[in-house]
Amino acid sequence: MRTVVQRTIDASVTIDNQVVGAIGQGIVVLLGIHAEDGPAEITWMADKVINLRIFEDDQGKMNRSLKDICGEMLIISQFTLYGDCRKGRRPGYSSAAPPAIAEPLYHQFVEEVQSRGITVATGTFQASMQVKLVNDGPVTLMLDSHKNF
Repeated sequence: MRTVVQRTIDASVTIDNQVVGAIGQGIVVLLGIHAEDGPAEITWMADKVINLRIFEDDQGKMNRSLKDICGEMLIISQFTLYGDCRKGRRPGYSSAAPPAIAEPLYHQFVEEVQSRGITVATGTFQASMQVKLVNDGPVTLMLDSHKNF
């Protein structure tokens, strides 16, 4: 599982000119699912993104987590995080989970985050979406569960 995590003060996702998800202060998570991902990766990634200390404390240091600030999370499916650009000019996506596998895992990730008390907004799996955010800081991090197990 791969994510791009962006700290935000405001974010939304639009489909066909209609806002389908929006958050205030929190994080946007672009979520890519690998063909071999399962429950262990979901649990690890949910714990990691919720507890990353990327929000400033009273001294201006990044010591607070999403949970600490009662922040929100916008989760967007993003199979292109598994794009392999090493050969040729067109990315290959053979490492990304096919939709039949990825969609249930995406929903399980959303449910796992919600079960930990985080307010979640989402896009729609496999839809063409426009994502807007104000990247606060800017703070942008990449996480890969396969590099951490």
